[in-house]
Amino acid sequence: MLCVKSLRLRRQKMNGQGSIAIVGGGPAGALAGALLANGGQEVLLFDEKLAWEKPCGGGLTHKALQRYPFLADAGSEGNPVEDCELISPAGQRVRFRLQYPVAIFSRLALNGLLLERARRAGAAVRQERVTRLARTGAGWQLTTPQREYQTSQLIFAAGARNPFRGQFLPPISPSDFMVTAGYFIPGRSSVMQIQFLKGITGYIWVFPRADHVSAGIAGRMGEVATGELRRILELWLKEKWLDQNGFSLDGSRFYSHILPSFRAQTFETLEVCGEAWSMIGDSAGLVDPITGEGLYYALRSAELCAEAMLAGRPEEYRARLQEEVVAELKLAARVSPRFYNGQIFGDSVLEKMVSLTAQSASFRDLMSDLFAGIQGYRDLRARLYRILPAVMAEGLAGTLRRPWNKLSGSEFSTDPLVE
Repeated sequence: MLCVKSLRLRRQKMNGQGSIAIVGGGPAGALAGALLANGGQEVLLFDEKLAWEKPCGGGLTHKALQRYPFLADAGSEGNPVEDCELISPAGQRVRFRLQYPVAIFSRLALNGLLLERARRAGAAVRQERVTRLARTGAGWQLTTPQREYQTSQLIFAAGARNPFRGQFLPPISPSDFMVTAGYFIPGRSSVMQIQFLKGITGYIWVFPRADHVSAGIAGRMGEVATGELRRILELWLKEKWLDQNGFSLDGSRFYSHILPSFRAQTFETLEVCGEAWSMIGDSAGLVDPITGEGLYYALRSAELCAEAMLAGRPEEYRARLQEEVVAELKLAARVSPRFYNGQIFGDSVLEKMVSLTAQSASFRDLMSDLFAGIQGYRDLRARLYRILPAVMAEGLAGTLRRPWNKLSGSEFSTDPLVE
């Protein structure tokens, strides 16, 4: 009898019965797998590609590196970047030093690193594509081309376009996506560049990775066609960047991708878990609608989900995510239209932001903290009010230091303080 029971338990273990299945092996899925396996759970992690080069910038903020120090210790896998250049739609430029470097990873390297941690923790990593999900009395049945698995809990980490979302939630509206297009360009650089664009809710980025550069463009779906985004990017690269920086598109690889960029009303009704299932990372739409940054939110949502499951209270994931992550992203979604299309002091927000970054050390510190992820949106207004006198004084001092003639670019033809 004991032998029969032991055999049954071994068969259950082989089939994943009683385990937690994770569909998707990107940063969110891999970290969740490592944390759950380290906590003593049986984990099956499915991804048909495993580590692959995802089309994105790949930047990890100081906030992410502090919370997950093993990423900061990855050495040559991540390229620490300290210099940032912002370019306004009208062509104003400001280059400044980040107080906290951004580590820019190849997604191939980042995914590989996190998947290896999951394996070492004891997660069973399967390079298989899940083709079917079915609810069973005890949990879920997953079907792949290789076999069928039984599991008690399900975590989705398969991106915004995962094919199983419709079994649990309504499809994501096209208005809640951004479209990206770009190139992986051979060569090395030390400066992260962001070019804002007139009439486009998005920007061009140049992110230097360890052995190549990711240069891309993002715009809200329905606002600009992907082909037009590609044309704008290629024109900008040709006229503003390639020759000036010693690069060529020869040997580069083109990519295109979509990522979630939820509106405020979408965050209001966001669902991330239900009976025996949860969604993390891009699958849950956890991407900053202003910057498009999603890696920190992917990792943090994986951690919150794993902690709730290990505590035996998976339903707590919803409340903890809402408090820490969703509230911040909801505010970003409300601010995003004003950020890209709003006016302030008679100028566009984007133009004023670049000019203030150039004129004011206090404002540069604020921008540096935003890039580092340590300045959130919820207390951003309070900080702006707090530093406003310093920003105004520094801006005025910079104006007064200019030569007083039109040819020098000053707005004054004579010194306004001369009697």
